[in-house]
Amino acid sequence: MATPAPTKIHYHKQSRELALTFADGQSFRLSAEYLRVHSPSAEVRGHGMQMPILQYGKKHVAIQNVEGAGNYALKISFDDGHDTGLYSWEYLYNIGKNHQELWKMYLDRLEKDGQTRDTSVIQIHQL
Repeated sequence: MATPAPTKIHYHKQSRELALTFADGQSFRLSAEYLRVHSPSAEVRGHGMQMPILQYGKKHVAIQNVEGAGNYALKISFDDGHDTGLYSWEYLYNIGKNHQELWKMYLDRLEKDGQTRDTSVIQIHQL
């Protein structure tokens, strides 16, 4: 079964969340930070089957622009300059549906790598 297309897309500037409602009735509110760290771009996902490149310090990132890419995806531009990668309907639906699990995996990876969501926190590593 094909992934349903969104019937409503709205960016809430104050909360920095993208609200998506799909044709099957599913709806998701995805933070700009969540979308940024899960960008489908090669810059984040890597090339091939490698582990995605950990994005950190993105807690305060916001979306500057959202535009349609054909009838199958969104192109999202963030205020940290990142604007590559197309968020297909299928990709958005999947990261929305699996939000809790993906967010926990991201937070666990940040902790394991000694990184933080906040750029104002300086990480000091012992040599």
